[in-house]
Amino acid sequence: MKKWNYDFEVPDKKKIRMIVHTDCKNEADDQFAVAHHLMTPKFIVRGIVAGHFNFNPQEYGDGHTAQASFDEVNKVLKLMDVEGICPVVKGSEYPMPDEQTPMPSDGARLIIEEAMREDPHPLFVAFQGAITDLATAILMEPKICQRMTAIWIGGGDYPSGGREFNLMQDIAAANVVMKSSMPLWQVPITVYKQMAVSLAELQYFVKPCGAIGNYLFTQMVEFNNKLADFDFPWPHGEIWGLGDSPTIGVLLEEAEKDDIYDMVPAPCINYEDMTYSFEQENRKIRVYKQVNARLIMNDFYAKLALNYKE
Repeated sequence: MKKWNYDFEVPDKKKIRMIVHTDCKNEADDQFAVAHHLMTPKFIVRGIVAGHFNFNPQEYGDGHTAQASFDEVNKVLKLMDVEGICPVVKGSEYPMPDEQTPMPSDGARLIIEEAMREDPHPLFVAFQGAITDLATAILMEPKICQRMTAIWIGGGDYPSGGREFNLMQDIAAANVVMKSSMPLWQVPITVYKQMAVSLAELQYFVKPCGAIGNYLFTQMVEFNNKLADFDFPWPHGEIWGLGDSPTIGVLLEEAEKDDIYDMVPAPCINYEDMTYSFEQENRKIRVYKQVNARLIMNDFYAKLALNYKE
């Protein structure tokens, strides 16, 4: 197992448990976030859940996207030389059909098992795609809501909401989470899009860092080229967004820095257009207004170079 090359230690009382939930083969940024989580000594990574992106199955086909994510996670771990560092399991291959019907999976069971385990380190579960497995876990064992915090990259901007990819994957699951008592830190679309990077920047800082650095850069370039004829402004040609990396940044940020988020009542989400409704009196959730892109990216570049640059 690879040893991390840091000349510092994170005090045990400052560490937190993490489960990373990723639709890792949907596009090209999840892989960066997975690697960053694993290289961060503040995190005790207790598992990685491979999630579906079934409303955009691409060449993997209906009902096979969680498997594609599973295979990609294991590829990233192999390139990082950290195979076996934590359990890797599959989440549901499909979204919830309604707000009452869970979709049991190894991923949901892992979340429940870890949440119910006695451990002094607080548990955070980082969701970088659909939240089917979180909603399922809540329906299967509501007690987890008092035993963990969920971070979700997804949802439209506040207060109006609107179309957003991760939310689109399972609106019913999002409503289950919003109506629950689960502590939730939401990073909506206008905030995660602050994580813009250029391909030249990634070639300079990431590509030279061993097999994993070369792969992270190369697969992003390949995906960028794959969508060259996509009839939409995105992707933009020479930049990309590492929109999943705020799941690391919000936990590295100073806890006292409370001006970067608002506490707002959790909305209910309209199925037709994904807009927000605040008619119900749901509990308040943390909604981020900004993330520290400089901290996140410089931390990632430094950790990658320290551990993998040859």
